[in-house]
Amino acid sequence: MTQIDTITAIATPAGRGGVGIVRISGALVSTIASHILNKEIRQPREAAYRQFVDQDGVAIDEGIALYFPAPNSFTGEDVLELQGHGGPVILDLIMQRCIALGARIAQPGEFSERAFLNNKIDLAQAEAIADLIESGSAKAARSAMRSLQGEFSSQIHALVKTLINLRLHIEAALDFPEEEIDFLSDKRITQKLDKLTREIRQVFKKAKQGSLLREGLNLVIVGQPNAGKSSLLNRLAGRDAAIVTHIPGTTRDVLKEYIQIDGMPLHILDTAGLRDSEDIVEQEGIKRTWNEIRQADVIALLIDDTNGFNQQDQLILDQLPKRLPVLRIHNKIDVSQHAAGKSGTEIYLSAKTGAGFSAFEQELKKIIGYQEDAEGLIIARRRHLDALETASREIDAAESQLTQNNAGELVAEHLRIAQDALSTITGEFTANDLLGEIFSSFCIGK
Repeated sequence: MTQIDTITAIATPAGRGGVGIVRISGALVSTIASHILNKEIRQPREAAYRQFVDQDGVAIDEGIALYFPAPNSFTGEDVLELQGHGGPVILDLIMQRCIALGARIAQPGEFSERAFLNNKIDLAQAEAIADLIESGSAKAARSAMRSLQGEFSSQIHALVKTLINLRLHIEAALDFPEEEIDFLSDKRITQKLDKLTREIRQVFKKAKQGSLLREGLNLVIVGQPNAGKSSLLNRLAGRDAAIVTHIPGTTRDVLKEYIQIDGMPLHILDTAGLRDSEDIVEQEGIKRTWNEIRQADVIALLIDDTNGFNQQDQLILDQLPKRLPVLRIHNKIDVSQHAAGKSGTEIYLSAKTGAGFSAFEQELKKIIGYQEDAEGLIIARRRHLDALETASREIDAAESQLTQNNAGELVAEHLRIAQDALSTITGEFTANDLLGEIFSSFCIGK
């Protein structure tokens, strides 16, 4: 890809700082550099201390200039970085000078998009850049770095290569009808399909863990009024985030807190108690509770252990979406004197004293399949998981067509669809509208 225009953007966050960076990429970089630096840069990738001047030769700022000639740059084009002082006015003056010399303001993620379109990185690596910037934990950052270095992409490329070899074997056999009987009865094809399915599932397992690290988990706490939902939120958050009183119905709105449990990001939502109410404000709170429940990943049904599991708790349980895993948690064991920990499918704890919380955390990680010590995790997105699931499903369909219907043409078609699905992960087979959606979510200057 060859870009006609030249783009520029402030690459450092908004606000004041010791250093600010203006980045330029495109065909006009050499021209812009000679004007704004008042001389040509001759040594690529070598820091040069320069003044940055306006059209009259008056200094705007001074700092470091770095020049990366194409194709040995991040975008694959000529790139110039001007590292000056981090005041917003100064940075804006430098950028406006670049615009006056022929550049335009970059769109969000356009530098990374050009790197992708110029084959410097693939789509999974481009997404990993944004994920690395937005990492909410050290574990997520390390996983994003592995994806950025190409570990995820290499696994996908290996799967695609295996699929291509299978397709070549099958489609070549289809071109020679007299050999079709031997091809359809070849058990090695079935064995290769089985192996490929297992490999995809292994990658999916790691990617799903990575998706949890990236997006976090939405845990919605529900239950009757005064069951201790706000106390549970406060205990998990480690501070008094919610008002706690003995009066039922204190919580009227949805309260949200972000925490980590052994490196797993967790979005905790405390909700209004579920009951019939004549109070208009409480009714609105209950309505919002059900909205959050529909978007949850896991539900924590909190039960007042001093009353035990009763008919109203069962009514709430019956109304919860069947797709959602539900943790049944008995609170207030400091009053009921029940032993802390897990008993069968129930968890007993005290939000007031903290007793039983280790059992709660372990069960939460177990119910979502989170492994704290999992090796080789890679940051993944929902679309990556969807693509892997599609590929796995199509390979299963191909095997069924092979073993049950002896339909060689359909086997080849299912494998083609599987290959296309995997190729969307790295961007080898990706619609333009998907690219626009992905890169528009990046920060400007990246």
